[in-house]
Amino acid sequence: MVFVLLSVICSVLVSVLLKLARTHAVDVGQAIAWNYVVTSVLTALLLAPSPTGLRASGAPWFALAALGVLLPTIFLALAASVRHAGIVRSDAAQRLSLLLSLLAAFALFGEPLSVLKAIGLVLGLVALAAMVWRPRSSNHDAAPGHGVGRWLFPLMVFAGFGVIDILFKQVARSGVPLGASLQVMFALALLVAFALQLARRARGTTRFTTRSALGGVLLGLFNFGNILFYLRGHQALPAHPALVFSSMNIGVVALGALVGVLAFRERLSALNFAGVALAVLAIAVIASA
Repeated sequence: MVFVLLSVICSVLVSVLLKLARTHAVDVGQAIAWNYVVTSVLTALLLAPSPTGLRASGAPWFALAALGVLLPTIFLALAASVRHAGIVRSDAAQRLSLLLSLLAAFALFGEPLSVLKAIGLVLGLVALAAMVWRPRSSNHDAAPGHGVGRWLFPLMVFAGFGVIDILFKQVARSGVPLGASLQVMFALALLVAFALQLARRARGTTRFTTRSALGGVLLGLFNFGNILFYLRGHQALPAHPALVFSSMNIGVVALGALVGVLAFRERLSALNFAGVALAVLAIAVIASA
């Protein structure tokens, strides 16, 4: 379980870095681009991927290309969500995206819908609604970052990571080794992320800085650490995939809530807190199904 704990910590630290970026003059878009340089290099060095599976006629190039585009763009949405809605809601929305992949498993991959999974889906959707709900009369509306971003960006994170997870499942079903698929995805994401930043540079809306590059290196280390330790957790507990899955997702929601509330003093209503608790319950129910 040490690997799972390390994965949880790395995942939450990614959100923390995104939260701190603006106060330390780090351009988030540039940091995300440099992050994919780090993840690409670390994948090549530590996972030693073989390109053999990518040469097969059934290689899932459409899904890989889609992931190459979605990974950096949804990362930007996550950064915006952390900025406008906070770490608590953003991490919970990211983890609840498993609801979309679960629905896809029933609709696209022929997996049977059990009673427990149906309960988990309902709880998760209620949790998502409770977390993003902001009544018009709330006094918090005057706070910085108020408005549509408080619910729109978490919903974008929820939908985006859900689609990413579905595409990951399609890649996994194709039989392409994980290391090779990660290498292709990160390389494509790197190209897309830098293309976006070069477009910004051409418009004169940003300039490349050493500080942003260093922030991207740190972001890449934690982003890759999240992936690597999660894989190591499954390798260390091969007979207990549900335990690893639930511990990872519940751990991120719980630790993200603690960090958001205690370290960044994010203000949540009673309904928002209930949504976080329901998110944890939904993940636990789905993992036990």
